Amino acid sequence: MELDATFWAFIALLLFFAIIIYFKVPGLIAKVLDSRIAKIEADLDEARRLREEAQALLAEYERKRKAAEGEAEEIVAAAREEAERLTAEAEKSLADLVARRTKAVEDKIAQAEAQALADVRSRSADVAIEAARIILADQAKTQGDALVGQSIQDVAQRLN
Repeated sequence: MELDATFWAFIALLLFFAIIIYFKVPGLIAKVLDSRIAKIEADLDEARRLREEAQALLAEYERKRKAAEGEAEEIVAAAREEAERLTAEAEKSLADLVARRTKAVEDKIAQAEAQALADVRSRSADVAIEAARIILADQAKTQGDALVGQSIQDVAQRLN
């Protein structure tokens, strides 16, 4: 039997495995791998937990967003109602103001008409008095004595 290089390589390999087993290298490798597996599992668990937290936060923010949208819609609706109410009040106030101003103007017009009518009557009376004075003055010049006599007779008859 010849001891060739293949045989010595095989022996070296067996010695290598024996030394590795003697120093418990497979156990160390298993421990390292187990700790690595445990770390990866812990990382996966942490990732799952973080994902669940993120989903919970997302759901919470979605609820808050929907609530905020609802509140915003309520605020807009309340603002519209307030604007409509203010518009209605402004229209009513404007209508009242126009009615009051119209009434005041109508009253001023009626007062001006009454004043004009009184002025026309006063002027008419003044013109009539002046005309009567002129007529009486003319009659007094021409018929003054006869009128005085007639007036005396009328007074005498009324006294009796």
